[in-house]
Amino acid sequence: MTVRKARRRPRSILRALPRPLPGWRTIRGRVAVVLAVPTCLLLAFVGLAVELRAEDYGDARTTRSEVELSLRLRSLVHELQLERGLTNGLLGGEARYRKPLDATRKHVDVQLRALRDEGAIEDVIRTRLGRLTATREDIDADSAGRDAAITFYTYAIAGLNAVDPAAGTVTRGDRELRDGVAALQALAEAKEALANERSSLNGVFAYGAFRRAEYLEFIQERAVRVAAIERYRQVATTNQRIRLDQALGTVAANDAFTYEQLAERGVDGSRLNVDSRSWWNDTGTLNDDLYTVQLEVGAEVKARTRTLSDEAAGSLTLYVVVGVLILGLVSAAAALASRSITRPLAALAGGADDIARRRLPEAVQRIQQARSKGAAPPEPAEPAGVRVRHGAAEIAEVAAALRNVERTALDLAAEQARLRGNTTESLANLGRRNQGLIRRQLGLITRLESRELDPDELAELFELDHLATRMRRNAESLLVLTGQHTARPTARPAAALEVVRSAVAQVEQYRRVMVAQVERASLRGHVVSDVAHLLAELIENGLTFSPPEESVDVHGWRDEAVGEYCFAVVDHGVGMSPADLQRSNALLVDSGDEIFLSAPTRFLGHHVVGRLARRQGIEVRLFDTPEGGVSALVILPTRLLAPDEEEPPPPAPKPGISVLLNAFRAGVARAETGSPSAPARGAAPDPALYRTKEGTPS
Repeated sequence: MTVRKARRRPRSILRALPRPLPGWRTIRGRVAVVLAVPTCLLLAFVGLAVELRAEDYGDARTTRSEVELSLRLRSLVHELQLERGLTNGLLGGEARYRKPLDATRKHVDVQLRALRDEGAIEDVIRTRLGRLTATREDIDADSAGRDAAITFYTYAIAGLNAVDPAAGTVTRGDRELRDGVAALQALAEAKEALANERSSLNGVFAYGAFRRAEYLEFIQERAVRVAAIERYRQVATTNQRIRLDQALGTVAANDAFTYEQLAERGVDGSRLNVDSRSWWNDTGTLNDDLYTVQLEVGAEVKARTRTLSDEAAGSLTLYVVVGVLILGLVSAAAALASRSITRPLAALAGGADDIARRRLPEAVQRIQQARSKGAAPPEPAEPAGVRVRHGAAEIAEVAAALRNVERTALDLAAEQARLRGNTTESLANLGRRNQGLIRRQLGLITRLESRELDPDELAELFELDHLATRMRRNAESLLVLTGQHTARPTARPAAALEVVRSAVAQVEQYRRVMVAQVERASLRGHVVSDVAHLLAELIENGLTFSPPEESVDVHGWRDEAVGEYCFAVVDHGVGMSPADLQRSNALLVDSGDEIFLSAPTRFLGHHVVGRLARRQGIEVRLFDTPEGGVSALVILPTRLLAPDEEEPPPPAPKPGISVLLNAFRAGVARAETGSPSAPARGAAPDPALYRTKEGTPS
């Protein structure tokens, strides 16, 4: 007791112990929990990579859209620059610019309509180009000054260049993409400076000299253009620089540069003899060549953004596929791991259950049947065990242990069968010896009774004879329980009343037995001793469980409806509970060796009665007596009855017996339902129906 207290844990410690994880009670749950942690970590890393790839993919798509929008904006700026130059020439007095100006205005309007829905530049277009139509009307009406018109266009173009959507690409993404966007911006600045210079000098050449601050504007614009081209060379690729050099090395470009040198000489306001149309055409060609270079660089930038977008999409798809594959592989590994454990265990459990429910009981039953038939118990066969395929070594060891358990159980069953057989044979031999000795004793007592004349001595001999008769019944009961044949050979039939008297003579308190009306019938000789023994056991039980002042009644009658003969043993004792009554009735129906050896009962006589009844095909039932106690009904089939030699006409049944027979026949259906208190066919009668006030049979 002290050791148990030392090992017992305090409740506070038990409450402090961590609770098992969800699913930890099953192997599948444990495998899932074990694999869940590394799987979650791996999926977290994959998810982070997927997030980064998704961000890169989004940036690539955004950059691609921005570059496309920037190129469309460059196209609008190019058209506006052309419109500004033509407008400057027209206001300078060159009427020949009217027709190309109208065509250029249409191109600008088309570009504007395409870009008005773009949210990024919608405000700029509305702010910088909101008065475009009004300005054009003033120009056409010759009411707008040249400086004001040029300022309007320059202000609008500067605003469009300032909101370049691709400007943010310079600070993020791929280096090649950043350099390409920077080259585009440098080209845009160079083109804008060239366009301003072209427009300004176009007016100067048309007028023939610089006025006010026009020379300073010319020098500034040319410096901006040179700086932008130099910046372009720093970020452009070799091919892009070559294309720029080609654009700057044309005849038109050289002529334009020559015109610039001539313009430098007019710093003092001297007359400039330069054809403005030649300047306009040459710089227009140079501007178009620069625009072509810009489009080529833009195409390369677009191709780069498309490549980056495709790479980001492919990388994102790859990471997603990798994540799904990892999750699938881990899930498959968990499923395979759990199945590799649970399936062998399930097979093991099924095999163990099959051993417990079918194979082992069948083997034990074969051993017991062999013993019951008098044969030696067979040697237990090698157990089939549990076959587990593809199981772990530990599971194979458990299967081997189960085979050992099955083998040990079969050996034990065979040993117990042999032990039971030896015990049964010993008891049977002992019963036969006692039976032989008691028969000799009865014979000796009978001879003494025939020679004794003293009444007192004769009475004692009668008591001794009665005691020996009871001893003989007990010896025969022992033989019945061991499965031996105990019927004493009798050739002639016996009357039912004689059988009842023989049964009463085998009980101790025979004076308390009241033999009521027993109708005339004859029993075949081979069943006389078994029926008497059966009735004696029932009468003995009734006497044992009845008060000393109460009698046990015995009745006998023929059921004319079916030709059977019935005995009824009625007591008025303590009775039986419904559960005990149900078990006793089941015992009377099936009182085999298994029931007797596995579940012995204190009602030993019921085992004897059940075996005797089963041997002769007799039906025995127990049910409650209405006034208290238990009634036993014994039904003998017609084949056990012998024909009477001189059978008189049957007397008219007395009222009590008539009611009794009707009650027996009506209770047959209720007895078949299994109700313990329902009287069965030929059930025991109510004593009030057939006993008089004096206690004698009616």
